[in-house]
Amino acid sequence: MATIEGLESAAPFYKHLLQTLQVHGVPFLVGGAFGFAHFTGIRRPTKDLDIFIRQRHWAQLERLAQRQGYRAELAFAHWLGKVHNHNGFVDVIFNSGNGLSPVDDAWFEHACDARLFDLPVRVAPPEESLWTKAFIMERERYDGADVAHLLHACAPRLDWQRLLSRFGPHWRVLLSHLVLFGFIYPGERALIPRWLMDELIERLGAETHGPPPRSAECAGTLLSREQYLPDVAQRGYDDPRLAPPSTMSPADVAEWTTAIPGSSVAPPPARKPAGTKRARPRGGGNP
Repeated sequence: MATIEGLESAAPFYKHLLQTLQVHGVPFLVGGAFGFAHFTGIRRPTKDLDIFIRQRHWAQLERLAQRQGYRAELAFAHWLGKVHNHNGFVDVIFNSGNGLSPVDDAWFEHACDARLFDLPVRVAPPEESLWTKAFIMERERYDGADVAHLLHACAPRLDWQRLLSRFGPHWRVLLSHLVLFGFIYPGERALIPRWLMDELIERLGAETHGPPPRSAECAGTLLSREQYLPDVAQRGYDDPRLAPPSTMSPADVAEWTTAIPGSSVAPPPARKPAGTKRARPRGGGNP
């Protein structure tokens, strides 16, 4: 696919920016609607172009964009920059909103070749696309259908072991999407490796029959920046975005929370979980 639906008027801007990055040796990967269409064949209109870079290359990209007369801004210091001109904008992504998915060397090692705007480009790998989309469960945006379509289209070529390792301690999120895949496509369940389902179900069984952790954590903030704020801001649960493997700082969480459109919920307390186990907060009604 040489173009992206909905971006025709901005194509010269996008092509020029990508050419500039290539000439000056700034490594980038293309994702977003283009990457999704590249892997699934499903094309849909979009309002912007998404590219992925390592965070350390942002400053160089920013300088190059400004020299070309474009406006560059670091929208959120922990994961997202933007480059604008009068026809459109480019999202420059170097992590995920929850801080779990920094763009590292493996993104580039496993990227795929493609052409966009008659330029040779590399596309973010399907494993990383699945990994990042699996955590997007906002009230206004849920990427579960994208995950299902990527699984359906890419299952034979996926590096399943690498995908599993990407999820790490958050393997339950992967399992939830694999279970839903079997519901959405009952006749395609065999696309998911049996060993993977067996391993994840075994892990689930071990946790189910074992003692529950006493840590007071609400991992919902890794799935939605808004919907679980009452749990960490008012009910005393720890916010796992403030502990590894997330890369977010208290300032990042506060900035990301303040940017929620129309939100009246205060940012959670600026504290990192201490890592000690303690009694879980009790459930209840409205605080």
